Amino acid sequence: MSKPRKPKGRPVSGWLILDKPVDFGSTEAVSKIKWLFKAQKCGHAGTLDPLASGMLPIALGDATKTVPYVMDGRKIYEFKVTWGEERATDDLEGEVVRSSSKRPTEEQIRNLLAKYTGVISQVPPQFSAIKIAGERAYDLAREGETVEIPSREVEIFRLTLLACLDENTAHFEVECGKGTYVRALARDFGRDFGCYGHISGLRRTYVAPFAEDSMVPLASLIALEEIDDTDERLAALDALLIDTSEALSSLPHLAVNDDQAHRLRMGNPILVRGRDAPVTETEAYATARGKLIAIGEIGQGEFRPKRVFV
Repeated sequence: MSKPRKPKGRPVSGWLILDKPVDFGSTEAVSKIKWLFKAQKCGHAGTLDPLASGMLPIALGDATKTVPYVMDGRKIYEFKVTWGEERATDDLEGEVVRSSSKRPTEEQIRNLLAKYTGVISQVPPQFSAIKIAGERAYDLAREGETVEIPSREVEIFRLTLLACLDENTAHFEVECGKGTYVRALARDFGRDFGCYGHISGLRRTYVAPFAEDSMVPLASLIALEEIDDTDERLAALDALLIDTSEALSSLPHLAVNDDQAHRLRMGNPILVRGRDAPVTETEAYATARGKLIAIGEIGQGEFRPKRVFV
């Protein structure tokens, strides 16, 4: 019987909050970070289009177990809409499919914002990762197919007009929930005005719970490649990581002792006691000596681990 194959790379864990540059894909970014850190596992929490820049949270090692909690978080984008053209991809990359000489006034733009605030119905772009009959919508679109993508509800918490840069371009900021397509907002704004529109600039500045000042530019990471000593280079990279537990700040926290930590690591439940125990919550995370031990469910006075961390 053959021995299990040893995973390649280091068992390094944590979150790197990358400031992704334009014309650099999210999958390409993950591959680059995995190679730089020599990590066993790596993944991102929410695709950012190649033409977009900004925050791309990348999970290494055990942090990949916390990706769903970041995917569900609020996001903030700054974006520019250019009026007069609707494009196949709803951004600069696609061919023009509709055009108009009409332009909205600043007052008209401000009056429209309330319509797109709150829970709204949105049809994702033709060029999106939505699956249609098992196929990605963007694959079908590249083959020339036009498909019916069902609308879905998304939540817009805040939508602000930052400036009208000129008669052709407006600059916005949006704080939104999971599944919102900013490109679809630009498309729908333009259709409402009858002038058409597309995204001409997009930057993500926040993915809950990570703040904008935690972002690390790709150029800063690449500069560390100049360090010849491998141990020194990896130590410099590791110093940029955010602790895995930071991704779980929206959940209640349990501090457990060493015996309880051992039980949780073995997959066993522990009793939840004390005045401050989150008995009314369904999900929480546990740490021992400041180290993440488990994410689990709380019920009937017990904390039952679902995901365990080494």
